[in-house]
Amino acid sequence: MSDRTPARRLGPLAVILLAIPCIAVLAVPWFNVDKPELFGMPFFYWWQLLWVPLSSVFIGIVYKMVVPSGSGD
Repeated sequence: MSDRTPARRLGPLAVILLAIPCIAVLAVPWFNVDKPELFGMPFFYWWQLLWVPLSSVFIGIVYKMVVPSGSGD
């Protein structure tokens, strides 16, 4: 038997927060354009690169919502 507190289930808010990055990078027709450019890089590429750190922020928020503090996980 384990004395660890089990993780909480994903609520609707957590599911929405996890879905946002997925939709943002997989909805290619919405951002398959060249302009605006950022440092000479087309929008398509910098949009994808922007979501790498943003995804970790969303995942971190959900982690804090789901995993009890002090659980060690």
